[in-house]
Amino acid sequence: MEKSRNMTMLVDYYELTMASGYFESGKKDTIAYFDVFYRKNPDGGGFAIAAGLQSVIDYVKNLRFSEQDIEYLRGKGGFSEAFLEYLANFKCTCDIWAIPEGTPVFPGEPLLTVRGPLIEAQIMETYILLSINHQSLIATKTNRIVRAAQGRPVMEFGSRRAHGDAAAIMGARAAYIAGAAASACVKADIDYGVPAIGTIAHSWIQVFGDEMAAFRAYANLHKDNCSLLVDTYDVLNSGVPNAIKIFKEFKPAQMSIRIDSGDIAYLSRCARKILDDEGLTQCKIIASNSLDEYLIRDMLSQNAAIDSFGVGEKMITAKSEPVFGGVYKLVAVEENGNISPRIKISENIEKITNPGFKKPIRFYDKTTGKAVADLVMLADEIINENEPYKLFDPEFSWKKKIIRNFEVRELAVPVFEKGKLVYEEKTTEEVRKYCREQLDTLWPEVMRFENPHHYYVDLSEKLWMMKRDLLEGHSYKE
Repeated sequence: MEKSRNMTMLVDYYELTMASGYFESGKKDTIAYFDVFYRKNPDGGGFAIAAGLQSVIDYVKNLRFSEQDIEYLRGKGGFSEAFLEYLANFKCTCDIWAIPEGTPVFPGEPLLTVRGPLIEAQIMETYILLSINHQSLIATKTNRIVRAAQGRPVMEFGSRRAHGDAAAIMGARAAYIAGAAASACVKADIDYGVPAIGTIAHSWIQVFGDEMAAFRAYANLHKDNCSLLVDTYDVLNSGVPNAIKIFKEFKPAQMSIRIDSGDIAYLSRCARKILDDEGLTQCKIIASNSLDEYLIRDMLSQNAAIDSFGVGEKMITAKSEPVFGGVYKLVAVEENGNISPRIKISENIEKITNPGFKKPIRFYDKTTGKAVADLVMLADEIINENEPYKLFDPEFSWKKKIIRNFEVRELAVPVFEKGKLVYEEKTTEEVRKYCREQLDTLWPEVMRFENPHHYYVDLSEKLWMMKRDLLEGHSYKE
């Protein structure tokens, strides 16, 4: 697994100017708390899938300023030699908590929290956000597409349309975590163990000039598992009949055809009948060509005879809504040994932050094992599992949901303590398995594409009172 890249200078410049300002103002040792959270589920969905933590871990482990970095900053001007010397000896000493990759998550809850010296915590903002925003977005989109396929394998084919090499590699990993069966991206296989697959493009057929000759040449190389692309010229009058001749000639143990253009639902039904009439009932049909969850759902509703799907640009770019919208906000600082909450107030209500050092928890119904609600609470709060819990409604003064017969799990786990990794890193396969298990805890109504059931994510009463007091301009007191 590739983990050696130093991405310390992948920052927004204002993080360096603020860091310099904190240093010159005597605030470099101030302990600050920052939360990462998002405000809206992509595509109007009922949830998202957390991803990107592994990239954050790799980044923090390599966080240091090189001599070249220091020289660059010296050349920019505006930074004191004392500050540059501080950066030259920079070492991360932060505590970080995060919700593990593969966990279904919801708007407003902290996906990751950083506690540490102000400069250190501020400098990490850009890389943490780009990792979590991008990979959570791709994982969420992929899972929608996988669910639309109703158990049929979905392969990620999007590298050539990704927004750069890192997006292709990390996007393939995020897609695999969220349920894609494999990827065309070889580098994702080398670095992260995402199974790489692939067969032939239309250029293979065109190079030979004759479809039968092209099919025969490929089948001769892949006698056990032969997949033929049948839409270079004419699917039903040329591609499928020629593929049948090759399959009967070579008798591969596994065989399939791929349709990449045209009315795929119609062509797949016709191809299925031709194949079955020739006794090739075991031959699979693969569909590709700018697919997404809605096209896949529509094709299957039209009885398309498709066994698996290859999905590219609309998965790897999350084309329908390509921004996850996660933010990194200061929520507290330590003053005189106490945690002092901070709040951002805005005329846009959704941009008002939840202050304080917090933790997200999830309630599970003991009878069904299903997740029933999440609660964002202050870090020192405890839930008594032996008593009914009333979810506090911050908008009104009454309680809107009472939970009984439940068990509670804290969602965020320690990742770094004083800059030292304490989290047991997971293999991609382990994260994929965990994601599948966690998705099984969601009710089907939460997983609808349109008008999903609203999943409760509320603030504890103690947190809401803190927030109210800060909104009213008062300091919070017990």
